[in-house]
Amino acid sequence: MKFSVFQVTRKGGRQLNEDRMGYSYTRSSGILLLADGMGGHPEGEVAAQLALQAVSDLYQKQANPKIDDVTQFLTSAVMAAHRQIVKYAAEKGMLDTPRTTVVAALVQDGMASWVHCGDSRLYLVRGGKLVVRTRDHSYMEQPQPNQTASRAAERLNRNILFTCLGSPTKPVFDIGGPVPLQQGDRIMLCSDGLWGSLDDDDIVRQLGEKAVGNAVPDLVESALQKAGATSDNVTVIALEWESPDEFETTRGDVTSSELSDSGFSSTEQAARVDPGDDDLDDAAIERSIAEINEAIRRTASKRR
Repeated sequence: MKFSVFQVTRKGGRQLNEDRMGYSYTRSSGILLLADGMGGHPEGEVAAQLALQAVSDLYQKQANPKIDDVTQFLTSAVMAAHRQIVKYAAEKGMLDTPRTTVVAALVQDGMASWVHCGDSRLYLVRGGKLVVRTRDHSYMEQPQPNQTASRAAERLNRNILFTCLGSPTKPVFDIGGPVPLQQGDRIMLCSDGLWGSLDDDDIVRQLGEKAVGNAVPDLVESALQKAGATSDNVTVIALEWESPDEFETTRGDVTSSELSDSGFSSTEQAARVDPGDDDLDDAAIERSIAEINEAIRRTASKRR
């Protein structure tokens, strides 16, 4: 399995970069990860980092050297990330939980599958044309039945999500694929700092015209310039699929066949966060969520 990968993150006009990204791979499988910590809640960067760690750790346990049940793995990975964030908040005694979006793409057997929660996106571009683009879990992208909205309301609701990881409610997430990959396919994961400034046509055009090592930094720079001083964090990680007989060494190339059956390689953007020694079981997670909700209710009652 051979592919080129490139990743970049920029803080933009924010005081703190709450985005996180990374990837792991074995000789037969690879996973790309991106999380965008949510503003308006505490420690979004911690939520994003915990999400990456939880998914990466589960991948490294189960990819021997590839994932046996992709759908089950992606489901378990999202829920493991959610639980780690809730556990962190409970152990810290936090009234409000840290929250994050997440998107992950798993590549193996020449196929790509993915999972996402929130509005961090996956794009699959082939021959300069859009093959797949995930739908955000927002009221604009997935309106309620019989919902009508004015143009002003659409702008207002663009970033209003109805689900995320770390919320006291169970996250909603979508799983896609598998899609067979072809020579030159590009898979890109990005935070809303990118697609919020650039439309899909711009993103697809640049991904289609350039190698990922050139397209990714150019897309990020375009988004920052267009958004100006108010730019959100902009984070992108992208993969270009290469068939072995046509592979040429490029910046950021990965040759996973060099690893042993039991080996893996991994990269993450930031230092690890310690979520504690042991995982909480489902009953403990539910108790923690109930305690957080009750604390929120008591606080709201006092304010009235």
